[in-house]
Amino acid sequence: MRILVTGASGFVGSLLVPKLCTEGHAVRALGRDPARVARALAHTHQGEPTHGERPPADAQIVRGDVLEDEGLQAALEDVEVAYYLIHAMERTPGESSHFAERDATAAEHFAAAARRAGVRRIVYLGGLVPRLSAQAPPHDTHARQRVSRHLASREHVERILLSAIADSLALRASIVIGARSRSFRLLVHLVERMPVLTLPAWHTFRTQPIDARDVITMLAACAATQLSGRSLDIGGPDALTYGEMLKAIAGLMLVNRPTISLGLNMTGISARVAAAIASEDPELVVALMEGLNGDLLPADDRAADLLGTKLHSFQSAVEHALADWEAVEPLAAR
Repeated sequence: MRILVTGASGFVGSLLVPKLCTEGHAVRALGRDPARVARALAHTHQGEPTHGERPPADAQIVRGDVLEDEGLQAALEDVEVAYYLIHAMERTPGESSHFAERDATAAEHFAAAARRAGVRRIVYLGGLVPRLSAQAPPHDTHARQRVSRHLASREHVERILLSAIADSLALRASIVIGARSRSFRLLVHLVERMPVLTLPAWHTFRTQPIDARDVITMLAACAATQLSGRSLDIGGPDALTYGEMLKAIAGLMLVNRPTISLGLNMTGISARVAAAIASEDPELVVALMEGLNGDLLPADDRAADLLGTKLHSFQSAVEHALADWEAVEPLAAR
């Protein structure tokens, strides 16, 4: 099958490309910077290693920019399935627009190009949406406010892509556990660098983090599955609070971190403090933490069975991610 993977230099894309190649597909890997894509696929930069495995030589790297609508038609020529793994959470130099506007513009460019090229299916990896948001009537503004700007943007991009091509699929995930996952790295750095874990009120909310290996397996299965025109919530087998995740990560890192619980969220302040501690982009962390205003759980647990995936436990996921992390850079706490 002829497949295009966008965002191929990113965390998920750089893992998906070799998986698809190994399964015998003819894969094009698209990115704004082909050299960066090549480094990601060769596992020579900071990233998630696959213990020496390299993608097959027939993984073709192509240049394209979905935001500027450049190179898309050539990249999509003769493509049957296109993976959309792009999220405009951070500005590049010179950009002034809000990330939601950039997300929508990029998705519209890609959807239009995919339609013109005759692509059969788009596969999108988005984010879980709070259950209340899907059930709330349009006039219930209080309920609708539970959807953060970040998750609302993911949901909007999903609608753009699925409405463009009827046979498309979307997977919705919460925290993906992997060495290059920005959300996971944030949690690890907080554990690593805070002698006492000060937990805002959101630490009691639950989610179902999922192993990156399981996400890649499910995404690869989407290329040929008979499922069509739908969204699937995906999550790992363990429902944990954010506080429980932090404590479990600390335990697996063999560090003792006492905790202090706060009664307030203080998202704007706590997000910027967390960003400074973790050496992360504050706007990214603010956008992520705005979504921590309630449980974020899959609507059901059918996705793994439908896509033929045996899920790894949270402990297994973290152990694997930490091992991959330490293969390329040290963890100070260890």
